[in-house]
Amino acid sequence: MKSRAGFTLIEMVVTVVIVSILAAAAMPVLQLTLKRNKEAELRTCLRQIREALDAYKLAYDEGKIKRGLDQSGYPPSLVVLERGVQDQTRPDRKIIRFIRKIPRDPLNHDLTLVPADTWGKRSYQSEADAPSEGVDVYDVYSKSPEQAINGSWYRDW
Repeated sequence: MKSRAGFTLIEMVVTVVIVSILAAAAMPVLQLTLKRNKEAELRTCLRQIREALDAYKLAYDEGKIKRGLDQSGYPPSLVVLERGVQDQTRPDRKIIRFIRKIPRDPLNHDLTLVPADTWGKRSYQSEADAPSEGVDVYDVYSKSPEQAINGSWYRDW
């Protein structure tokens, strides 16, 4: 009797079908995991920028930042947080930096933009439900038109 070596065509087809079913079942889980990771990154980036904005406002309130007549106490741009400002309370006017580097919005895929331009910016004078840019940066938000896993809009975070 001859020994049988290899697989029959039926065995190969069954194997391919089983692997395809497993791959199809794993794909939504993978996509959900990737989206969840992007959301975690977005939360971290928003927290970093908002903490820097709060630190700038605190420094302004403490008199460390030069005051103007009609200033809100918030930075004129996100770049100022990274570049820093002179400490008015120190004789050597040491530079105070509020963030090491402005993070890029992880949901913005336009690589031609600098990180500060990937965010939507809300000025102190604008309404919370209709954010608009102005002479200062009071808050930031994602410009993404997508919905989060929980059904909320990323721009409302």
